[in-house]
Amino acid sequence: MASPSKDFCTLCKKNNVSSDAVTWCTECEVFLCVECEKHHKRYKTSKDHKTILVENYHGLPSFIKGTINLCKIHDKKFELYCSVHSCACCVHCVTDKHQSCQTMEPLYKILKQIKLSAAVPLLEKDLKGMKENYEEIIEYLKNRILTNAKQKKQETEHVRSVRKSLDDYLNQLEQQLLKDIEIEESKLNSKIKTILHEIDKRAKQIGKLIYEFSNMTKYATELQTYVGLREIEKITSKGGNFIDNLKSDFDLNERNLRVETSPALNSILHDVKSFGKVSVETRPCNVLANAGRRDQAQYLVSTPTINEIKVTPLTILSVPKETKFRFIDCCILPCGDLIALGDTDSNSNLKMFKNDGSFVRTIVSLRDAPQSMCFIKDDTVAVTLYKAYKAVLVDVKKNEVGRCINFYDACYGVASDGDVLFTSMALTKRIIKVNLQDDSKQNLEGIDVYKISFFKGNIYGANFMSNIVNCYKLSGEMLWSFKHNDINEPVGIALDKHGFVYVACRKSNRIVVVSSDGKSCRTILNIDNGIVAPYAVTIDVTSGIMLVLGGSQRQDSLLFKL
Repeated sequence: MASPSKDFCTLCKKNNVSSDAVTWCTECEVFLCVECEKHHKRYKTSKDHKTILVENYHGLPSFIKGTINLCKIHDKKFELYCSVHSCACCVHCVTDKHQSCQTMEPLYKILKQIKLSAAVPLLEKDLKGMKENYEEIIEYLKNRILTNAKQKKQETEHVRSVRKSLDDYLNQLEQQLLKDIEIEESKLNSKIKTILHEIDKRAKQIGKLIYEFSNMTKYATELQTYVGLREIEKITSKGGNFIDNLKSDFDLNERNLRVETSPALNSILHDVKSFGKVSVETRPCNVLANAGRRDQAQYLVSTPTINEIKVTPLTILSVPKETKFRFIDCCILPCGDLIALGDTDSNSNLKMFKNDGSFVRTIVSLRDAPQSMCFIKDDTVAVTLYKAYKAVLVDVKKNEVGRCINFYDACYGVASDGDVLFTSMALTKRIIKVNLQDDSKQNLEGIDVYKISFFKGNIYGANFMSNIVNCYKLSGEMLWSFKHNDINEPVGIALDKHGFVYVACRKSNRIVVVSSDGKSCRTILNIDNGIVAPYAVTIDVTSGIMLVLGGSQRQDSLLFKL
């Protein structure tokens, strides 16, 4: 990539001379012109310095060009490397910020043949894999846009099809109802016309009879009139009976056509508020993308083998003499303070200690019998109360018990990543995953362990009855299972920053380290180091401090440095 502007020789510039730079010295971090580069190669102190063309220098990423060999704080050259904090240090950094770090190494050893290390091809492979992943995801998302367009067309056609079916069906029902109206109207009219015809005939007879009655009274004899009156009386009597019969038979009642539409149809106007509902169905994507390894920077610094792990004894916890405190479990806060869970003759409680072993205070007392504990985040730890079927969250700064999470059976081991709480239900061979945001729970069936630990997306557990150590995915799928004669009654488990699994073995009086792949192990502490019936182990991955609790009376507490 071409330089956006011309670069001038740094050395000539100091003499107010503008000479075009041709190379960049990676050691001195200066631009050099042709003449200065010749002198630069002749000097004893710089003859072995590596130089690169200016064009190649500008082809480097900005974060690489921004990396310098001098400490920004002390303006001294980096000479050491701290594996605890994964950073380069100058000699003054050691005094200022890294006095307690015991893993300082010469920087040249770390950087020696770095480009030939396994990290380079691994990261190059990861970069190519990441690019392929992005390309696959881009293609997938573009296809999803096309798929969504097809789905829109399909669903629109479906809506219109339903509408047409409804229209056709309603038209059919409408025509049937109109036909029924016509039939009923025809029946009514037919009956009325029959009665009308009969009444019309009788009305005409009466009209004729009125005319004849008038002539009779004018021209008939008295005898004829007498007989005629008798006949007319009979006729009018019959006519009256006919009318009475019409009334009694309801033939003259009003018959009105009325249509009552179906209540189901009427309810559409009131109850149906929409033609349908649009929803989005979510399914796992079928993109088989591999996100690559996390924390890849660790590959730039050599990871020790299991045989290179060294343990240095530090001190013990100073429990108040008047308190007969029996340790149960422990954890280490980010600030370095130690939290111990235990019981006395009167109650169970949490105690705080400094990392030098000195006692600080009792945090809280617990009414129910505790089983295990872990750090969550900030100032919060979790404690399982196995007989009470619950876990409680304790604020160690405020010295108070906060939230309570209830379960349906006895809970044993506990671990957390700050957002999720994992609790082992050994009697039912499962782990319950609790979302600490909404307390929702998920069962991971078939996980037969007691004490557990969580590290980089995997769950690690130990079963003291079957003497095994297992590793599981978050889905509950077992990754590996390990068993060894040195591992006898594993009752405590913890991991260091490299993923080595440390197991407290109560019956064999050992702290055994299992490799991260679950294929080998090594005893790093035993009874000769003061390890007697270890009951719990915890490790601060940042400082490498390890705390082991145990003893025949569960009153031993030993601090080590890894």
